[in-house]
Amino acid sequence: MKLKINGEDRDNISAQTVQELLEDLKITVGRVAVEVNMVIVRRTEYEQFRLNDGDVVEIVNFVGGG
Repeated sequence: MKLKINGEDRDNISAQTVQELLEDLKITVGRVAVEVNMVIVRRTEYEQFRLNDGDVVEIVNFVGGG
């Protein structure tokens, strides 16, 4: 499957859900927000939210500081 992730075209994505994509990218679920095709995906939906070829995915990492 082909996705655009944070503005970068990526081919050969095997992940079928947002959860699987985050795991493949080795991203900790608790510290990110995910948007697919300009719709924010709730964290509770990551396991069920299916990705489709051509989807545009934005993954935003939260960084603490002060």
